[in-house]
Amino acid sequence: MEIFIQQLINGITLGSIYGLIAIGYTMVFGIIGMVNFSHGDVFMVSAFIALIFFLVLTTWLGIASVALALFLVMIIAMVLTGLLSWTIERVAYRPLRGSFRLAPLISAIGMSIVLSNFIQVAQGPRNKPTPPMVRDVIVLMDSNGYAVTLSYKQIIIMATTAVLLAVFWYVVQKTPLGRAQRACEQDRKMAALLGVNVDRTISLTFVMGAALAAVAGTMYLMYYGVVNFSDGFVPGVKAFTAAVLGGIGSLPGAVLGGLLIGLIETFWSGYFSIDYKDVAAFSILAIVLIFMPQGILGRPEVEKV
Repeated sequence: MEIFIQQLINGITLGSIYGLIAIGYTMVFGIIGMVNFSHGDVFMVSAFIALIFFLVLTTWLGIASVALALFLVMIIAMVLTGLLSWTIERVAYRPLRGSFRLAPLISAIGMSIVLSNFIQVAQGPRNKPTPPMVRDVIVLMDSNGYAVTLSYKQIIIMATTAVLLAVFWYVVQKTPLGRAQRACEQDRKMAALLGVNVDRTISLTFVMGAALAAVAGTMYLMYYGVVNFSDGFVPGVKAFTAAVLGGIGSLPGAVLGGLLIGLIETFWSGYFSIDYKDVAAFSILAIVLIFMPQGILGRPEVEKV
């Protein structure tokens, strides 16, 4: 029982990170129908931004409060990563929006390679560690020599995911920007005829997704304490899998899919072989999509005639 509870906590924590990244995938796909395969590397770049500015704030500027440094790092990472994503959308995606469907996809893969190789050259191929940010843990139970713990950093990750999901759901459902996004999702041409600035709406959607990826990058760095230039690929693919599993186009579905992927990985690692945890996650995805092609919370696509 103790192992089950511990793995449940670990799975929710990991799934929260996946869910934050998955929201970026689902928002972009919902509006322009494009899978932004560079989003995982945007997440990786945000983790490096967080690492650099955390060291600057704590080492050079002498900020002693880890909480304050983490908050400032997260804000800086959100701003810079949002600016990066806005630039990528303007340079790599917008000129190809009227082209054949594979052109933006090829461009996204190219941007992924560019970002990964740029960080490899700029920061080197080795792992970049950071000093432990949050060390304290809460012992929930101690039985038979096995302690079930909940660390403060796990609490921060889960609470941050819940708050940001609520904030972004409110933005999408209750604000003029959200109405413009939903209008573009339904019919971009009609939305433009009704006065919606489609280009600005799409750009802001990329910025919002990147800001969430920056939060995920900061949380990832705080949780694992190390980052590598190749860390964009696997979390990015798993986050995209989470978006598809939960129902791509649905914000709660993206977080739900992330939680499911995180739970599948951790429980499989705890009770079976860790070598096959990715196989288990993708197998569950395949099984779910066979019976629910639109995902768990996704809406069936209605063909326009």
